[in-house]
Amino acid sequence: MSVSTARSSDGVRVVTVDRPPVNALPVQGWYDLADAVRTAGRDPEVRCVVLAAAGRGFNAGVDIKELQRDTGHEALIGANRGCAEAFAAVYTCEVPVVAAVRGFCLGGGVGLVGNADAIVASEDAVFGLPELDRGALGAATHLARLVPQHLMRTLYYTSRTVTAAELLAHGSVWRVVPPHELMDAALELAEEIAAKDGHLLRLAKAALNGIDPVDVQRSYRFEQGFTFEANLAGTADRVRDTFGKEA
Repeated sequence: MSVSTARSSDGVRVVTVDRPPVNALPVQGWYDLADAVRTAGRDPEVRCVVLAAAGRGFNAGVDIKELQRDTGHEALIGANRGCAEAFAAVYTCEVPVVAAVRGFCLGGGVGLVGNADAIVASEDAVFGLPELDRGALGAATHLARLVPQHLMRTLYYTSRTVTAAELLAHGSVWRVVPPHELMDAALELAEEIAAKDGHLLRLAKAALNGIDPVDVQRSYRFEQGFTFEANLAGTADRVRDTFGKEA
């Protein structure tokens, strides 16, 4: 598993996750991602961060196999805290974050892009929360930043996905481009943002976060409490074994 940071151009840093085969992150991976985003945002020379991923898709959420190997609750607690750290790092990054999304963006992936400042997606990108099929809850906080409330609830209850084109229609995706043009389009937007004064950008990011109607960090931690309850009750294991179908 690797999280790398590269300088793309003046003022722009690209943070890339590469964890084959589907970028489902273990506990440490979420912390590594959080550290990379925070470090990039704290660099006084950086004025925009691009969050990207290598491989088949953007992010498939938590590494379920890591949870299944743990006979106690240490991995679950670690995943809850790690996801909260990574999502918060994107949200509180001192400069704007542009998410470059291709392929699948599921579970924790929605948590990341829902907290980003802008999203550029490829035509093959799909977004969703299959949490109820995985014996979990969470990230409705972030899906609600991408689609209207009733659609969010329907997607959550059914584990269905939405396409990049649908999110473009809702105004939550900036551009949809062919897969081979994704990084160029994301960098184009990032460079336009990075052309602004760095101090003003940091003030703008803080100001926009300050007027958000929902405290996304507190809201997400509230959701996670129900994930833990489902595990304590044994529901999570049962549902994962039947892949979301009633036993």
